[in-house]
Amino acid sequence: MASGVLSRVQERGRAALERLGLPTRREEAWRLTDLGRVGAMARLPLSSSSAHHEFPAVSGSTVRLVLNGQDDPLEGQVLPAGLTPLSATELEQALGHTLDRCGCAGSWPVELNHASTREVLALRVRGKVPPVELVFAAAPGLTATRVLLLLEEKAELELLQVLLAEPDAAHSHVLEVHLGQEARLHHGLLATAGGDAALMAHLAVEQEPRSSYSFTSVVKGWSLGRLEPRVVQVDGQAMTTLKGLAVTGGDEQLTTHSAVRFNGPDGQLDQLQKCLAAGHSHVIFNGAISVPRDAQRTNAAQLSRNLLLSERARVDTKPELEIVADDVRCAHGATVSQLQEDELFYLQSRGIAASAAAALLLRGACQEVVDQLPVGAQAWRPLERVMEGIGR
Repeated sequence: MASGVLSRVQERGRAALERLGLPTRREEAWRLTDLGRVGAMARLPLSSSSAHHEFPAVSGSTVRLVLNGQDDPLEGQVLPAGLTPLSATELEQALGHTLDRCGCAGSWPVELNHASTREVLALRVRGKVPPVELVFAAAPGLTATRVLLLLEEKAELELLQVLLAEPDAAHSHVLEVHLGQEARLHHGLLATAGGDAALMAHLAVEQEPRSSYSFTSVVKGWSLGRLEPRVVQVDGQAMTTLKGLAVTGGDEQLTTHSAVRFNGPDGQLDQLQKCLAAGHSHVIFNGAISVPRDAQRTNAAQLSRNLLLSERARVDTKPELEIVADDVRCAHGATVSQLQEDELFYLQSRGIAASAAAALLLRGACQEVVDQLPVGAQAWRPLERVMEGIGR
């Protein structure tokens, strides 16, 4: 049962969904989206059962918490020093603050989560703590999960999120992170599913000066997938690294909408988004970078690299750079190509069969991003998950 602040959030979300209705193609952020699948997700009842997945053993000192959208993930858990739950008062003060800062508190996927979430995991991080692994297992129906992390000044955390779903499940997820001065967060997200599973994940991160945020996402197998990382450097002087891999096949559609805003000088961004599209699937990448006048000496680089693995697959990639400051270094690039014939020929000339040569090249393309996941992700065999059935 939701109580207090969460009940009020639910009421707000339900009222907002009734007011907004479903997204339409008149909205730029939804212009290319299969809205029929969005509507089907919105009509699903909340999940009332637990998903059945086998998890690999936890490595070393990693803290694993399992979230199913219904039960308290901290029940029966003993957290290590430096990792503490927020009090009810702290939760009321902090919940939604970063969403507001990032300008996405009223977006449709967030309001869907507001209306549906029954539990929230809210933690404060102090000092350097052991790695944390959050496992989300979605059962048939709609599973909604929400996480809030407050990293204090100079705190350090390695966080891995693993999102799994049964074939007829849909998962709505919202993560808010506040990074204090000189805090460091190495964040990985591994989201794999199959069948008609759907995913909408919204990540809102605010960074104070001299903080470092590194986010790596690997997403594959969702009939409808939408990942939206949004980062605000509140006073500049911070480092943001975004690495993403999106893999689709069949008739899947996977969208990544990222947004980074520099609200002060001397901020840095290094972004790489890679997409592999097979079958008659559709991949969309929209990367927005905002550099207002106060963000002098910003250094931002964004690269979108895409591989079409069939003639029917489709990739849409669009950088959005809004630059008002005049002392900046901002670069962007985008490529859409197929596997290179000369590379395939080279491998085949060394006695490697054509199918094995293609698989080797695809593996290399994926590994560049997969290797950036936190070390604990190796227990989940992320590269093998990505490569399974690739090209179909």
